[in-house]
Amino acid sequence: MDDTEFDRLLLAEAFAAIAAEGWPRFSIAAAARAAGLPLERARLRFPRNAMVLIRFGRLADAAALAGAPSEGSVRDRLFEMMMRRFDVLQAHRAGVIALLRYLPFAPPLAALLGCASLNSMGWLLEAAGVSARGPLGRVRAKGLLAVWLSAVRAWMGDESGDLAATMAALDTALARAERASRWLPDGSRHDAPAPDFPPSDDIPDHSADAPPPPETPDPGPGPEA
Repeated sequence: MDDTEFDRLLLAEAFAAIAAEGWPRFSIAAAARAAGLPLERARLRFPRNAMVLIRFGRLADAAALAGAPSEGSVRDRLFEMMMRRFDVLQAHRAGVIALLRYLPFAPPLAALLGCASLNSMGWLLEAAGVSARGPLGRVRAKGLLAVWLSAVRAWMGDESGDLAATMAALDTALARAERASRWLPDGSRHDAPAPDFPPSDDIPDHSADAPPPPETPDPGPGPEA
């Protein structure tokens, strides 16, 4: 079993447990046992509970980037890739929503997710043919993150089978960002989102084992196997 399949199996059990018991009671060791996976490998792949966010985000990114579209406008390409990310979230809907609803009570965990999500948005921009590097790239990545978060809020309340409300919210947010992008210094040359707030640090390196927010204790109470 390769690492990707291992992660998929463990994450499926992880989000099932989070949906049933909530994040504070979640344990990597318990999820590994439920999935029939070796604890020693789970310890290496998920050294702390918060790694669930990192691994899950990377699987969502992989789904979005696989066969990334090369035709159509940047807006259309971003729409398609972001909906592929939602397909991954939808497969674990109850657990993901339970986790998102817990985040306001866990600022360090929310900061970690925000950093990882910003990294993901940079990858989507690059895949759509828009640079996410340098000061202007940071602006674009933060703008696309605002688009993503707006669509996530719609997705949390979208009970439709075809995610029609999510698609409508995403399309509206991308259209708004597209109009805002014309105010960027090179807005006439790039069809890319612009944020509602100024840039800060560089987008973290997606190839690293984890994004670089300040290290914090694992908010999950479960033991590390």
